[in-house]
Amino acid sequence: MFLVFVLAGLYTVFGVGMPMSALDMTRMVGPIGEPMTMGPAATWTTTHFLLVFLMWWVMMIAMMTPSAVPVLLLFIALKRHGSQKSQAESLGLTFLSGYLLAWLGFSAMATLLQGLTEAVGLTNGPMMTLAARPVAGAVLLLAGLYQFSPLKAACLRHCRSPAHFLSAHNKKGYIGALRMGLHHGTYCLGCCWALMALLFVGGIMNLYWIVGLAAYVLAEKLVPYPRLVSWSTGLCLITAGVWISVSVL
Repeated sequence: MFLVFVLAGLYTVFGVGMPMSALDMTRMVGPIGEPMTMGPAATWTTTHFLLVFLMWWVMMIAMMTPSAVPVLLLFIALKRHGSQKSQAESLGLTFLSGYLLAWLGFSAMATLLQGLTEAVGLTNGPMMTLAARPVAGAVLLLAGLYQFSPLKAACLRHCRSPAHFLSAHNKKGYIGALRMGLHHGTYCLGCCWALMALLFVGGIMNLYWIVGLAAYVLAEKLVPYPRLVSWSTGLCLITAGVWISVSVL
């Protein structure tokens, strides 16, 4: 897991296949909704789509793998005490693969959304961030409101209870491990998709937002009183969204 995290992190930081590295992008990012102008955007060929998709998926791997550590270690520990103890580690990697497949689906949707918003001028192509303050404010507002939703609460409760999930959904074999990882990853996606959408606000390759969101997602699953944390964050996001939207009037 550590190796996967490190390789995905390095891929993201150095912006493999992108015009600039994440370090360069972070240094050049402007205020929310006011990105720097850097010339025409890249043409969306099949190759460009695949590179942007890989950027999203590898970035999600780097951001979400740490938050999967508790459930994966518990999964391996349970397998070591069962009939498949000799396969515990390989089953664990299969579980992780299923978990990351859920984020592959999110990455494909994010890539399509990035392409569509860039086509209509809502996203600044070279800087990969929203180009209009009202739209950025609306995304902040949406993410804040989602923090109060029953779906968010249910998915967060699931993600914070790995023992309950593993006991209720235990399956044997590699196919079973893959399905369990995908199942758990889907709940994690339901918990965090709105937070990941904030990358469009701060800059998709802005390291401050990448590290900050990854740390917050991990904290939300570990700290006491998670709903209080979610509601406080939601209130801050709503306030920021309203302020950014109103400030253009």
